[in-house]
Amino acid sequence: MRSHFILLSLLLFLAGCDSGGNDDGPTLEEACSIDLSLLRDGGVGKDGIPALTNPAFVSAPSATYLSDDSRVIGLVAGDRVIAIPHNILWYHEIVNMDLAGAPLAVTYCPLTGSSMAFDRTAAGGAEFGVSGLLFQSNLTMYDRNTEESFWPQMNRQAGCGERDGTRLEMAPVIEMTWAGWQALHPDTEVLSGQTGFGRNYAESGYPYGDYEVESNRRLLVPSLPIDGRRPPKERVLGIPGADAVAYSFGLLDDGSPMRVVADTVDGQPVVVFWDPAKKAAMAYRPVLNGAPIVFEVHEGRIEDTATGSTWEVDGRAVEGELAGSRLEPIAEAYVAFWFAWAVFEESTRLWGVP
Repeated sequence: MRSHFILLSLLLFLAGCDSGGNDDGPTLEEACSIDLSLLRDGGVGKDGIPALTNPAFVSAPSATYLSDDSRVIGLVAGDRVIAIPHNILWYHEIVNMDLAGAPLAVTYCPLTGSSMAFDRTAAGGAEFGVSGLLFQSNLTMYDRNTEESFWPQMNRQAGCGERDGTRLEMAPVIEMTWAGWQALHPDTEVLSGQTGFGRNYAESGYPYGDYEVESNRRLLVPSLPIDGRRPPKERVLGIPGADAVAYSFGLLDDGSPMRVVADTVDGQPVVVFWDPAKKAAMAYRPVLNGAPIVFEVHEGRIEDTATGSTWEVDGRAVEGELAGSRLEPIAEAYVAFWFAWAVFEESTRLWGVP
């Protein structure tokens, strides 16, 4: 039944993909570059999980549905600082918005724990919706063009349809606790709980039971392999690519008040900042004004060795000679559950493990 539903769904989605050379249209194999055997019916149907478009934002005190430990996706675009909470994305998964002149989609898949933001330009600027299908347990988006395409979130590109193989440019985001984001940005805006849908966006409204418990091996797609090097639902900061690497939150958290990791990924230097109080990690290029910059933790603070300026986990210098400076974030870096990262990046290196 599931195989029949997936086949029927794909046929309906891809019915408009005929380029004119074949009266019967392309076959599924011709229209899709992804392995169709890895697609599953999520059980909700197309738009059964309703994506949001240009929702309202409010000041931080108005977000009474959030607790200090609620996780949010934070981003800075132009002069706007905004937070999009997991609590709302549990029920909507995609927020389409126009921010600082760019058409963005901020996305979160509760099943893979993956927080990612994309520039929608490569999809013709179209809004993204939730297809109701899962690719290796991951959210599969579709674009609302006349000829729709499927976009598995963690693939970062279209896998079926008119735009098959088209890659989405990622926008840098950082995930952390709500209290942590407010401490960094007290003037932040946050997604309003008045979305027009009757959902419980409070912590008590989490709809997946004990699914997020780090050691919980239960998956919606039980046939997926689980890499036993780390707990399956532990969060990692991953950098995809030929030399994919994952920085496990559990390994980063060695009891220090802050952590700095210098690494090399795909032949380029990388620095990862970790703040355990905010439960946040992000990767940056350790270069400022064209010159390399070295960091260390001194008396519980991240400092650069040249000037002793103090830096926050979001890549900003907040005290000292370099105050006001920002590091370039690695836009492709994102947070996901370990099991999902290891499935999508099969040859991944796990930092801190031989």
